[in-house]
Amino acid sequence: MSKFVRALALALSLSLALSLCGFAGECEEIRGRVLRLHVLANSDSGADQALKLKVRDTVVQTAAGLFDDVENEAEALEQAKARLPEIEAAAQRRVYEEGYDYEVRATLVNMYFTTRQYEAVTLPAGFYDALRITIGEGKGHNWWCVVFPPMCVSAATQAAELSDVLEPEQEEIVTSPQKYEVRFKIVEILEDIGRQFDEWFGGGEESPAGTATDGAEDGTGRDR
Repeated sequence: MSKFVRALALALSLSLALSLCGFAGECEEIRGRVLRLHVLANSDSGADQALKLKVRDTVVQTAAGLFDDVENEAEALEQAKARLPEIEAAAQRRVYEEGYDYEVRATLVNMYFTTRQYEAVTLPAGFYDALRITIGEGKGHNWWCVVFPPMCVSAATQAAELSDVLEPEQEEIVTSPQKYEVRFKIVEILEDIGRQFDEWFGGGEESPAGTATDGAEDGTGRDR
């Protein structure tokens, strides 16, 4: 291999590495600017999965307007924390109304999600703050969406939009998945490797929302 070819290969490798570092940094910023909703079914039985969707509807309705005056993810966490008992009580009532006695738990956690698409938005893999609703044993397929900015709840016109909480470069990343497909995959692989090391050496336990965590996503994303 000639010196020119080696130099060209090295230059391309460095360019790719720098590009990936920049992309990974933007992904980290994205993860810190949204709040996700995560609903876990008791099991994968047809009845439990149907119940999950009914509880989801109740939670989404209860959370409608919750983030209308919120400007950032930190404020969204505070709002969700303040209303957590109300959200949990509403979800529990829905379970009882449907004839089940499962316990419902509403918690704010920082947890791992794989790369997921919600409508026209693709969110990179990594750790996100999330409002988690666990029904019973929480061993069934899950459902997720984004509650801040409000993408799965009804919001007033003053609610923050995606463009209000993300920089233009970040908004382009989440709305142009085909353009960044390879880099999304590389980031997910790197995040998975890092999470594996955390589980080996850090205990692998989830943390309350707003803190570092070693947790993992329990299910398979949105209903499939």
